[in-house]
Amino acid sequence: MIKFPKIDFPQLKSRLQVKSPWDRIIIMLLSLLITIPIFIILHQNLIDLRWPFNLDRVFIFIFVFIAVFMLLMLLRTIIIVCIVIYLLVLFYGSIIGNYGFTEISEDYNSMIYTMSDNPFPQDIIVAKLLPFPNKSKILSAIEYENPKVRNFAIMATTKHFKGLKGYSDYRTTIQCFAVFKEINSRWNYVNDPKEGDYIATASESLQYFSGDCDDHSILMAAAIRAIGGTPRLIHTKGHIYPEILIGSLIDLEKVNYLIKNVLFVKESYKQTLHYHIDERGQVWMNLDYTAKYPGGPFMYEEILGALTLN
Repeated sequence: MIKFPKIDFPQLKSRLQVKSPWDRIIIMLLSLLITIPIFIILHQNLIDLRWPFNLDRVFIFIFVFIAVFMLLMLLRTIIIVCIVIYLLVLFYGSIIGNYGFTEISEDYNSMIYTMSDNPFPQDIIVAKLLPFPNKSKILSAIEYENPKVRNFAIMATTKHFKGLKGYSDYRTTIQCFAVFKEINSRWNYVNDPKEGDYIATASESLQYFSGDCDDHSILMAAAIRAIGGTPRLIHTKGHIYPEILIGSLIDLEKVNYLIKNVLFVKESYKQTLHYHIDERGQVWMNLDYTAKYPGGPFMYEEILGALTLN
């Protein structure tokens, strides 16, 4: 006969008691923040019992909240110390204009919004936890303030689509498309050394317009950023590619007309534009090195990570 260990409930209760009411409040708030995404995952993956007033979901939420709360209370000393350190880091980040309270609030809200509208919300959590490969090296390599990079971007805008009238509201987008046209028409794909990833700076890639997908993405992002565009880099299965912020769905309609009827008529003939819509409803268009026109086909559509240059 199997004997289960006895639970000393008085001892457990004493461990759950806190010295300060503020400890309990902080733990409750943290428990709530953790419970919400867990509940969304369970809600999307568990069978709907169709109880009146969705009581099954209410019980699930309460159960998860209590479980998380009790776990955090058992580790409250470590949790409180970590929270204090994290708050100090966020405070410092807010002062120097880096990642701070506003950014973490926006990231959490956008994550919850995306999870609530996704049939596989756990994938959103995985994407948030997965680090962007070579993030620090890539950010350093995107030299959008380098005069050589900006001069190249300016050259591209004078070479392609110069003097186009009637589309002043989309001047920056058109000029970024000129940069795309110049880079992609000259790009020569070359593999990295066998020893590992080689991250070329934007100015380095300007010499021969050669490299792999991350080198292309770095140059494209730097040149677009240098003339006022908003690029981002997408990490997917064994691949990195650039996208450009188009704006709203209304902007997408205008840009779709420009691409198919004005700028890339031949390249986009009878083709579909490929883009992503983020959690804020903003449209990001594909600018991969394999694309003959902005919004060309994805190599891989799944997003494992995104690196935005604001």
